[in-house]
Amino acid sequence: MHIAPTDTGWMEVIVGPMFSGKTEELIRRLRRARYARQRVGVFKPSIDDRFSETEIVSRAQAALPSVSLNDPTAILSLAEDLEVVGIDEVHFFDERIVEVAETLANSGKRVILAGLDLDFQAQPFGNVITLMGLAEFVTKTLAICMACGNPAARSQRLASGGKERIVVGDVEAYEARCRKCFKPYPLPQQTTLTHN
Repeated sequence: MHIAPTDTGWMEVIVGPMFSGKTEELIRRLRRARYARQRVGVFKPSIDDRFSETEIVSRAQAALPSVSLNDPTAILSLAEDLEVVGIDEVHFFDERIVEVAETLANSGKRVILAGLDLDFQAQPFGNVITLMGLAEFVTKTLAICMACGNPAARSQRLASGGKERIVVGDVEAYEARCRKCFKPYPLPQQTTLTHN
């Protein structure tokens, strides 16, 4: 049963791998809020400039104007007069995003956050997992495995990036993969035993 909150703020978190429609779903929810004449603001981390520096953009080319920033605490002052706050690529923000989202929701705002829940090694992004635990609503989107066609919940790194956790890229650097087809990157070195 889905209960719509009234007279309170709340958090909605949309998570999943790359190519699973997270930004598309975020845009859909924000557009509906705009149709309802609610005051909506959209934010994203400056590091994500793959498609636009001034918009969030889905792979289906849906877009909404957004404010890019490095410091997530700046959202607090920018969102003072807003009713709905959308934040894309939340995994790129540092741990302060958790307190920002909680503060916004506690002040009566609807806060919708979208981002990866797992990194390129299929390890959880701590801030995103914390947000999922604090949220009233969590949506997990799945992609289609580009190796076998199964439901995919992981982002396979293809391009070089070493062990850096954050490597911004798109189809040239990542593929959606299912549990069976996912291989941690870099691939483990083969060791050869020699006998003397």
